[in-house]
Amino acid sequence: MTSSSTGRVADMISRFIDRAATPLIYLALLIGWELICDALKIPTWILPAPLEIYHSAVKWAPELASNTLVTLRETVLGFVLAIALSLPLAILISLNPLARRIIYPILLGLQSVPKVAVAPLIILWFGLSEWPKILVVVLVCFFPILVNMVAGFEAAPKTMLDLMRSLGASPHMVFRRLRVPVALPHFFTGCKVAVTFAVIGAVISEFVAAQDGLGYLILTSTAQSQTPLAFAAIALLTVLSIALFHGIEFIERRVIDWTP
Repeated sequence: MTSSSTGRVADMISRFIDRAATPLIYLALLIGWELICDALKIPTWILPAPLEIYHSAVKWAPELASNTLVTLRETVLGFVLAIALSLPLAILISLNPLARRIIYPILLGLQSVPKVAVAPLIILWFGLSEWPKILVVVLVCFFPILVNMVAGFEAAPKTMLDLMRSLGASPHMVFRRLRVPVALPHFFTGCKVAVTFAVIGAVISEFVAAQDGLGYLILTSTAQSQTPLAFAAIALLTVLSIALFHGIEFIERRVIDWTP
């Protein structure tokens, strides 16, 4: 075998190890979890083994699927509404110093209020429909997107701003051609942070008052000591959050092609 062939084989092995390392570590952790539960005879209602969680997930698959769709709908709708609200405010705050001095402290104060404390009031004011839960998601997602967008609009290099102004570019053109492209990476960073918070917000609202959703399923299953089902719902919440995060990353790679 030639040295070039040996090098290619070594590169293939190295890439395979890099890709397989993370799944193998997760698999080892699951096997260790299973062995510890079996060795210590831990009761299922305290800590179920991975196989018990899997069997419970298969048994309750229709209920898990329907409740996952409810939580996903609340999460996505709240996240989209948070984007729709935060973008105009971010533009106003970044371009208007007076608006920044007035609005920013108010928004910071609202963000400082724990959402767990606000959720019961929102349910009380707006009832038990799906919209109060979506509103909680909006409150959770709104601030990370807003802060990152404001930072993005203000991150435009001063030299570029001076150059465009010296060439007679209008404020609208400066905003569209310079500030928006510079702000886009910040926007997607805020979205990736916010979308994981969105799942948390949806579960918080379902804990407070709901008749469906994965948060509601976790409450009812733990109340009935069906811990494997609760763990299965938690695992689905984790998968949902990771999938939404990678979905934002996928869109980011398609939209932004000028960053390394």
